Amino acid sequence: MILCALENAQRYEACHHLLHLGFEFLRATDLCQLDEGKIDIRGAEAFAIVATNQPRGIERAKLEAHRRYIDIQVVLEGTDRIGWRTTRQCQVVHEAYDPQTDLSFFNDPPELWFELTPGNCAVFFPEDAHAPLAGEIVNRKIVVKLAVESV
Repeated sequence: MILCALENAQRYEACHHLLHLGFEFLRATDLCQLDEGKIDIRGAEAFAIVATNQPRGIERAKLEAHRRYIDIQVVLEGTDRIGWRTTRQCQVVHEAYDPQTDLSFFNDPPELWFELTPGNCAVFFPEDAHAPLAGEIVNRKIVVKLAVESV
């Protein structure tokens, strides 16, 4: 997982060949003007989803993990409380991996919690189980999805 100010994200672009593309999209776009829905960046290799999200609260938040995509999450309005735990430490499967949705869910508790606020980003790799929307307020967020392997 990477947690940083969006203005410093270029420091991490060498971690994966598509991170530059994702961060460049975030830097070059007026994010607050985006309509909700899916945005094509580079077909199945890179796209974004803008959504207004209802909070789940800590009690209902489940750790989720993806195998095919890296997430870059940026809060546009409000905040997002997110839990994190390495997938290697997740042992209680709630929903097995579904290749159609690229999701698996776990009942393990997060190892740590943090607040994602506007101007910052969180990057989740396949080894990063994360429990978003665990706060108490509605947020508006963009999630950039980057293919782990070339499509």
